[in-house]
Amino acid sequence: MRSTMKTGKLNLFKRYFYLFIFLYGLIATSCTQSQSRNAGNIKYVKDHSKTKVFGNMVAELTSPPHVPPPVGNRPAMKLFMEMEIIEEEMEMADGVSYVFWTFGGTVPGSFIRARVGDEVEFKIKNHPDNKLPHNIDLHAVTGQGGGAEASFVAPGHEKTFSFKLINPGLFVYHCATAPVGMHIANGMYGLILVETEGGLPPVDKEFYVMQGDFYTEGRFGEPGLQPFDMEKAYDERPDYVVFNGSTTALSGENALQAKAGETIRLFFGNGGPNLASSFHVIGEIFDRVYVEGGDQVNYNVGTTLIPAGGAAILEFKAEVPSNLVLVDHSIFRAFNKGALGIISVTGDENEKIFAGEIMEGIYLPEGSTIQKMPIDGTTVTPPVTMTKSELIDAGKKIYMQACFACHQANGEGLANAFPPLAKADYLNADENRAIDVLLHGLSGEVTVNGKKYNSIMPSQQLKDEEVAAVLTYVYNSWGNNGSEITPEMVSKRRK
Repeated sequence: MRSTMKTGKLNLFKRYFYLFIFLYGLIATSCTQSQSRNAGNIKYVKDHSKTKVFGNMVAELTSPPHVPPPVGNRPAMKLFMEMEIIEEEMEMADGVSYVFWTFGGTVPGSFIRARVGDEVEFKIKNHPDNKLPHNIDLHAVTGQGGGAEASFVAPGHEKTFSFKLINPGLFVYHCATAPVGMHIANGMYGLILVETEGGLPPVDKEFYVMQGDFYTEGRFGEPGLQPFDMEKAYDERPDYVVFNGSTTALSGENALQAKAGETIRLFFGNGGPNLASSFHVIGEIFDRVYVEGGDQVNYNVGTTLIPAGGAAILEFKAEVPSNLVLVDHSIFRAFNKGALGIISVTGDENEKIFAGEIMEGIYLPEGSTIQKMPIDGTTVTPPVTMTKSELIDAGKKIYMQACFACHQANGEGLANAFPPLAKADYLNADENRAIDVLLHGLSGEVTVNGKKYNSIMPSQQLKDEEVAAVLTYVYNSWGNNGSEITPEMVSKRRK
């Protein structure tokens, strides 16, 4: 009997022992896996300060929107670079000029492309005609001021300094001479790309774009040479927010070109000096975003935030032909301050992806008895019979309700977005065409006063008398031809 009891106790002890071993192993395995997962989130960083170089090479620097060829599989090398600082008056907008301080004669400055492990010997030259000393701070450089102290150079002099690129990524460079904000605000910034070993994956097209905010004594669009306004810069109230140094750098004849089906990579930087950029391409989605120009990749992004002094690499495939619109989605900057560009994509339509408009109908939310647009208390409805002066008075009130946001109270429009109505040859040449635009809308490219515009104006839900009034006001304002548009003329065009 005692023997049987001992045997039973021994078997129970063994069961508990094996259960303990099993649970201990399970917990230990779980902890090990957890530690392994956590360790997997910590990226191993190779020490590229010890990477050997093989041979010498003169680096190719390019002006925006172009970039040098990819580095590919080449080994780390000794690179020789030269960059000239030039203070030069150039166009900011149509009829508006500005004295830019530049790296390489452009805003942004020349694009620099290298690979991790490269040793760089950098010569910076300050043109003798310049008025001020300058330097360069490259965010890709590990060392005092990113090279700013070693590169400080007076007009008519040159400096050579050297550094090793030990971190891959896309980085901003800029002038860091006091007052630093003023030098950056005058256009002294650019991008340096440090590719990883083996380089970036190949794409069909690569473009270089940088945003910057500018502060002028004159308001947006005021013609002539505009000096820098330090007080506006302090207050962060830019008159211009532009891509690649001007309102027209990436539009019209300067629009970027691509074909449907091509893969596109944008190297996008934000020189600032003050504003962050909510960068978006209207009509596309970024397949990949290298966040802040580093190793982390985000997928399927519509709008990405890029801080002043920051950068990002953006990749997408242009699936269908269209005009893709580059904007800062802080949207008044795009349509009112110039942060707007175009990638013109040509090629065959793909209706499986985008079929365009397939039907237009009448929306009658309360049934077929609703036959006209509702009118609120603010609508100005002129009487059917009016004198010309009465038409002008009523038309001004309608214009200030429906038209001034795009075409401005003075009829000057918005540069590169909405055409002017003041002294507008397109308007004065054909009264019937002007009536048709209000009745039916307008899309596609038009030329007004020798400049091309490509935007959309929707049809206006106005009565014949209202169309007649607002057009009579426009024709008798801002140097136009003084025509009178009658309700009868509008009625004929509507029919």
